[in-house]
Amino acid sequence: MMMSRKIAAGSAAIVGALIATASAHADEPRMLKELSPDGGGACFSRVYDASHLKAHPHQKVARIFFYHGPDPVSRPSEDPTDGLGTAGYNGFMATTVRGASKPEWVGGWCNVSGETGEKAAIHCGMECDRTMAELSLDAKGRLKVDAFDRDIYLDIGAEDELGTAEYERQALGTDDNGFLLERRPAADCKAEFARIAPANPALGDPLRIRLKPDQPFCFGRDYSAEHLASHPEQVTQTIRVFRGAAQVASFAAQGKAGDWPNGADLVVAMTTRKGDAKATQTYSCQGEADQWRCVAIVATGVASCDLSEKEIYLRRGANGTMMLANPKESLPLTDLCQAGGDTKSDDKVFRLEAMPQSACSQ
Repeated sequence: MMMSRKIAAGSAAIVGALIATASAHADEPRMLKELSPDGGGACFSRVYDASHLKAHPHQKVARIFFYHGPDPVSRPSEDPTDGLGTAGYNGFMATTVRGASKPEWVGGWCNVSGETGEKAAIHCGMECDRTMAELSLDAKGRLKVDAFDRDIYLDIGAEDELGTAEYERQALGTDDNGFLLERRPAADCKAEFARIAPANPALGDPLRIRLKPDQPFCFGRDYSAEHLASHPEQVTQTIRVFRGAAQVASFAAQGKAGDWPNGADLVVAMTTRKGDAKATQTYSCQGEADQWRCVAIVATGVASCDLSEKEIYLRRGANGTMMLANPKESLPLTDLCQAGGDTKSDDKVFRLEAMPQSACSQ
């Protein structure tokens, strides 16, 4: 189950959060001298006071920030291309509506579409040929934001899909356009975008930093009888996720350290409360956004079904733990060729602790 990055901010349950991915590809943002004469990040913003909002009842936006420069939202990720921009985006808009606790945001590509110079027209586009905004600078250097659609944070065709009432509730107001923003220090925009998804210091470095390509690791959990009694739908009794000497040697022979964790193999071993023998499965991983997407593989020459959709996801947890998500039947609880559909038990998300390598010996 894969979901492409939705630029609008939102919340999700823990499984969805572990699965959601962010596309970060390696195009440096193109800086426009009209917005950034010195080539650095450019910030424009406006925060509306209560009297303005009272006089404009059809305006939902209470705070609006535009940033021109490298991605101000993404955190250090598992993707080896992290830090090189978000698909070449060089324009980012964050708005907070009345009563909201944090902004929603969009990103896109901004380019001069008219005559160059201080008053040049700048078009900012998004995926699917959508317009993020039309920008221009006035004589005082303020940024005029036009063509800012009411459904900029909604999917295409949302009005028909949601119906009139729900669309009006989710869309921006009829007066949410024609904003005039003052130039501000770049730090102001970075602080505003940081409100979208505040960094959690307890998470520490991403897995690709914590786990080294030339070193084995072992994470796992042994569930107590008390825990299993309180989770009657959980089948898993013990679980291990590890790279041993064989997996380290395989990456040394075939992988590239600069691409880590892409191409890293790992093993999942489990026992169940049913008393079955230990089951193991090997997976091949790729870094995607802030997680590892690991696809089940089989030994060469072994007859099997197509395991390309049998996936698990790994993400760093708080205080040195590792989170494993099993959104579908992708763990060796049963024969992966026989299982199908979503996991219907409590065996969906595991918080795993670091263990000595001896605990993961095969």
